[in-house]
Amino acid sequence: MPNELPIIEKLRKELAELQYELTRKLPKELQEAASHGDLSENAEYDAAKHRQEYVRARIAHLQARISQLSLYNVNSVPRGVVGYGSKVTLEDVEDGTRSVFEIVMPEEVNPAAGLISLSSPLGQALLHKEVGDEVEVQTPRGRRTYTIVELVTLHERDTF
Repeated sequence: MPNELPIIEKLRKELAELQYELTRKLPKELQEAASHGDLSENAEYDAAKHRQEYVRARIAHLQARISQLSLYNVNSVPRGVVGYGSKVTLEDVEDGTRSVFEIVMPEEVNPAAGLISLSSPLGQALLHKEVGDEVEVQTPRGRRTYTIVELVTLHERDTF
């Protein structure tokens, strides 16, 4: 869909896979496990029932999250300042080291790959800032001050 946040497509794919599992695979697994007899001591049946409960809960969560994220569209992401999808290069004021981060939704977080959430302390500190701005944030190494030295917003990126 046009103007949707990129994460929505990923969540829809997971939702479709789980719906298929819930309606096609799990009923067969439950039927197979039930055919083995006494359900009170049937580990396969219990495992399939637990999986069914998990899948139902995950489907409900995904549907709610897709609904929430659908309220946003790419055009509502700010231009020229840090927001969702921005790639930000920070320089530590104290030691001069540089780090690159991409601001993402919580479902996309991967700190090792530099993907940080909008709702993380650093994400919150960076939100709506621009090149040249300084931000202070509490890190595992203590309070740090960073300068934004480069910013590429979602709108300036090749693909999203």
